[in-house]
Formats: sequence, structure tokens, C-alpha cells
Amino acid sequence: MGTTQQIRTAIIGAGPRGTSVLERLLAHAAAQPEPAALQIHMIDPYPAGPGHVWQPGQSRLYVMNTQSFYPTLIPEDPALAPPLAGTTFNSWRARQQRAPMPSLTAEERSELATLGPGDFPSRAIYGRYLRCTLEELLERLPDGVTVQFHALSAESVVPSADGTFDVGLAGGGSLRTDSVVLALGHVAARLNPEQRELQSSAARMGLRYLPPAVPADVDWGVIPAGEPVLVRGMGLNFFDAMGQLTEGRGGKFIDAGHRLDYRPSGQEPLIIAASRRGTPYRTKAALKGYYPASVRLRYLTGAALERFSAAGIRPGFDHDLWPLLHRDTLWAYYSTLVRSQPGAVAEPAAFLEALDIALRPHAHSAANWEDAMASVLAIHVPPRHRLDLQGLAAPLAGRSFASRAELDAAVVDYLMDDARRSALGEDDPIKMAIGALHHGRAVLKTAVADGGITDESWVAGLRGWFESFVEGLASGPPAMRAEQLAALARAGVVSFVGPDPKFGLDRHTGMFTAASPWVKGPPAVARTMVEALAPANRVSANDSPLLKQLLADGLVRPRLMMTAEGAPVQATGLDVSPHPYRPVAANGSVTAGLYVLGLQLSATQWGTAIAAEAVQPGGPTYPSGQRTLRDADEIAQAILGNIPPR
Repeated sequence: MGTTQQIRTAIIGAGPRGTSVLERLLAHAAAQPEPAALQIHMIDPYPAGPGHVWQPGQSRLYVMNTQSFYPTLIPEDPALAPPLAGTTFNSWRARQQRAPMPSLTAEERSELATLGPGDFPSRAIYGRYLRCTLEELLERLPDGVTVQFHALSAESVVPSADGTFDVGLAGGGSLRTDSVVLALGHVAARLNPEQRELQSSAARMGLRYLPPAVPADVDWGVIPAGEPVLVRGMGLNFFDAMGQLTEGRGGKFIDAGHRLDYRPSGQEPLIIAASRRGTPYRTKAALKGYYPASVRLRYLTGAALERFSAAGIRPGFDHDLWPLLHRDTLWAYYSTLVRSQPGAVAEPAAFLEALDIALRPHAHSAANWEDAMASVLAIHVPPRHRLDLQGLAAPLAGRSFASRAELDAAVVDYLMDDARRSALGEDDPIKMAIGALHHGRAVLKTAVADGGITDESWVAGLRGWFESFVEGLASGPPAMRAEQLAALARAGVVSFVGPDPKFGLDRHTGMFTAASPWVKGPPAVARTMVEALAPANRVSANDSPLLKQLLADGLVRPRLMMTAEGAPVQATGLDVSPHPYRPVAANGSVTAGLYVLGLQLSATQWGTAIAAEAVQPGGPTYPSGQRTLRDADEIAQAILGNIPPR
């Protein structure tokens, strides 16, 4: 038997994406006919497994926006090499309830004791799952495999003439490896010009400006009690800020029977919330699964994507894909309306038959099918029961308010209505229209990653308007957040600015200001401003020493896309070759042995920040659900493919 050459690989980033690559390397190494001589270096200043975002020690008020049954680190695809250890999060949760590990903390035991499959876990307990899964994997290392952890940052990757890489580590050390996986996750980003101006002006004027950040990294204690604080952004990070500044300071939510009330601790600031829509994301419906069971896509399907491919068509979003998903959304809404409120529609059976005919994708133009649908609605559905899809995402559009108190009352009404609809689950037509959009996102992810869409439709359609539209509807928090926010507003702890807010600094009063053109009265003012946003996921704006070095040396480049006018636009992610994804260099070449996984693929894949989806019995299984795990599998196979013949 000849000698076996050892394969050395470095995985930069030891959070969920990097751990997935490790898991797949171990699975494939175990499947080798002979022991694989494999040395794996995991490089991350944060603890391996949870990484930066999912640290088990963070506040339990930071909750996931997916239920226990959703996420997994371990693939369930029988076509892939079988995993050596680990389960889905939900299976791990159930196992800990039956037989808790001795190493669980009292807080972890307490959360797990009442955590059900449909509940929303804390990020901390998900981090504990990630860490536990990693530990199980390390207990079952295949023969010949070693794993070494480096609890520091990688600051450079330099290819050598012999095809290997020198990986420079913080503090001056280095590693020589045969391959490198960039699984960087969330990296620091430079502020945009407006944010830089706010930050520098605030420093000069003695104000507090908290820039975009991972919420668990923020020192919320610097925000004074009893003072106004402007919070820009009402997405998921807003609810993290809200929790820390209320419950995190000793306040209590009280079940008052017909509604939730809030009992202040006296340590809260006055939170003044602002966003472009003027309202937070809509909350998730109460469902038994990740997707509503009563909604099935009829038009935007895998078969439809195959027809585009067979015809040699690279679809456009606005022209080809959105009209199909739009139809699905309309059918979901009106079929649910007929089922749950049959009296709202004249001649329900005849209506659904006519609507079905109107929505069928024919050879006619998009305008014609919309005209046909409008004719059907005019006959059968009163105006107050018709779906205003664009209005769902902008519930305050077209309204003006005489005061901020009037606005606050309107937002509370919106929040309570949204929570009521979420509680109805599959019986609410609006939530089922959103459910169709949710289904559609999974199909769109496949369309984007597999066949691709035209550059101009990516820039103007998918990222231009649809992404923010669908996130505001289908990426929201648990329904309890709407009830909590309404309670805080009634208690005077939260107020709102209104749609289309303008932010500034009043140098005469030394205050941040925020005002909406649709709300009369003076602007909101505060000495503290918080950007309730994650750092920008844009490789050209990154503040990572490693990414800066790779860009400067020309080993990677941002992807350029062409608009309909032929103008180049720099996309958010790296330019990569087809999977297994490898970065394209500035000169157009592809460096063998260098791979990319995760957020930096945002110009090739859509929805890269979402975790892998566990298979749900009885639910639809979309190829996009575990794509990140298949990407990790392909990278692992490519790395191990370098094993020389024995």
C-alpha cells in the first residue's frame, strides 16, 4: 500500500455554514473505502458551532423568527452521504425534554421544558443546539481525520505557486492548506454616507448614535431611562431593540384577558419608532407547519421553471415569474375568502370557476389576464372584500394624520388587526395570500440559483421592489410581537413617526430629529438614535480585513450586473463560478481550491441569510429548503476529490 498524502483545508468562519462544511467533510471521509488523511482547520474568533450570531450566552429575549420545527444543521437528503451524528433542531429539542444533557444550564432547561414544535426558540437555545451538534460530530471523527480550532480571525489568504494557500491569522501566525472555504457569515460593514455624517456629527455634539450591528453586540445600557430614543427601522432588529429596552429593563407584559397590557418598570426610554412604511413587518400566521397547508401553488411551480428551461428562456422577474406568483397569491386569497367567509362572495362556486379561467396563463399579455380578473371580481366580490396586494405592505399609504397621537392610535389598530389575523391562521384570506408569497419565495430561490434570471430583472424587479415587499409581509416576527408593541404604545412607552420619515440633526437644539410628511406637528427629537438594522451585506462595503485583502489582491471581485439600459451595477455579493461556488478573480480566472458559502453568495442566490429547512412530514419539500447543505456537500466532495489514487 502506498503512502497517503494528507489533505489540509481551512474553513474560515465556524458558525452554522462553516460547521455544515465540517459535517459534510466528516460524512464523506467516513464513506471513503479507506481512512482519509484529512486535516481540517476551523478559524473563527467566536465559538465554533454557534459562531457570532447564535452565541448561547446571549439574552433569551432575542428570539428566532422561525418555529422549532423549521431549522436544521443536518441534511435529510438520502442522496447525500449519511451524517455521522446530529439531528434537526426539533428532534434535538424533543430529546432534551426526554433526557436533558447534564451540561445544560438552568436557563436552558427552563426554556426547553415548555418549548413546543410550533414555538419560537431563543437564539441562545439554537446556539446551544449548534454547539451540541458540533460536539457530537467531534466525538465521531473518522479514522485519519483531525480537526483543529483557531479562536482568532483570518486576515489574509494568499495562493502559492504550488497550488496551496497561506492563511494569515491575527497575531502573525499562518497556516498552509490545500483549500480554503470562505464561510464568513455576517461581517462588519462600512457605514453609508448618511450614517457616517450622523455618527461624526453626533460625536461632535455629544449625542449617542448606535450604528447598524448584530443586536447581541449592542450595549443597550448606554440608552438612558426616561429619555426619548429614535429607532430607525421596524424589521426584525427593531423587535430585538424593543425587547431589550422594555422587558430587558424589568417591565412586564400582563395578560388582561381580551388583550395584552404592559407594566413599566420605570427604567424604559421613550422609544420613537420610524420606518419607510411607518409600521413594522406583518407577523407570522399561526400554522402547524412552515407553509400553510391549505395553499398550494398552481402557477409558479417547478414545472413552470422547467418549461422556461426547455424553451431556452432565461426568465425575467417582472415579465415571467411575478405574473405567475401574482396569480397564486390571488387564488390563495379568494379561495380562502370563499371557504372562510362564503357570504362575502356572490355565487361562490361560479365565482371560483370564473376566477380559475381568468387566472390561467394563456398566450395573452399580463394586462389582459388582469382585465379578465377585474371583470370577474366586479361581478362577484364587493370592493371591501377585494385584495389590495400592494396596500398590504403599506397599510398607512394614502393617509395623513393630524397629530402623532392620531398616528399612534392608527398603528395600534393595525397591530391588533394583524395579530387577530395571525391567530386565525389558515382561515384568514390575507394571511393565506401572504402564505402563497411565502411558498413562492421557495420556488423563486430555485429559479435564481439554478437557471438564473436576467440581470435587469434582478436589479429592477427581484431586488428593486419585490424583496422589500415580500420581506415586510412574509419575514415577520411571531404574532406576540404585534400584541407586545400595541401594549407598549398604549402604555406610552412607544410612539411612532409615520411613513417616509426624514432624519436629521438640529444643530441649534443639539438633537436628532425625525418627521413624516404625512403627520402634522413638530418633529420627534432625541439625544440618542439607534439604527435597528443589520450591518450591510455588501462585499464592496465590507470592513473585514480578509475580504479587503482578497479584493485588493484581485482574488475575488463583486459581481457586476447590467441594467435594462446597459449600465453596469455592482451587486451585493461576490462573482462566483457555478457550484461548487468558487470566487471569480479580478482578471476573470477562477482559483482552484477556494470556495464560498453563505451570505457572500447574495449575487448568485437569493435568500442566503435563511437557515436550512428541516423536512416537515406532510408539508411541501422545496429544493431550496436545504440548498445551503447541498452547497456544503458539493464543497466537501470537491475538497476530498483531491485525494490521490491509492
